[in-house]
Amino acid sequence: MTPAEAKGRFATGRVAHLATADRDGRPHLVPLVFAVDGESVVSAVDHKAKRTTALRRLANVAVNPSVALLVDHYSEDWEQLWWVRADGRAAILEAGSSSAERAVDLLVARYAQYGRQRPAGPVLAVTVLRWTGWSASAR
Repeated sequence: MTPAEAKGRFATGRVAHLATADRDGRPHLVPLVFAVDGESVVSAVDHKAKRTTALRRLANVAVNPSVALLVDHYSEDWEQLWWVRADGRAAILEAGSSSAERAVDLLVARYAQYGRQRPAGPVLAVTVLRWTGWSASAR
């Protein structure tokens, strides 16, 4: 799969899984909704219930910005299986900043739930350095 094909498949996903690691290398994996913006992937801290607003993914990115995102497609027909990984460097955009607002606009356009309640928290922006993927068959 070429990087362009991988990026195209990634963009069709509805949920990605974000892998971060703390300063000691302990991994942390969470699902999230996202939007692709050029060579970046963005996600916002939203209103969904969380144990705390001090999210571990944000703390991890603050000390170790290397991250990976994974989107996959499963089917009982294994000829339809595929996955795409986006490896990159993450940054936290302050809520209300112009770049965060642009990211939230993209998320609102992609997810109806955000049209009803716009995310107000910080935005995680991942600059993708490498798109890779695998498919059981050509699509």
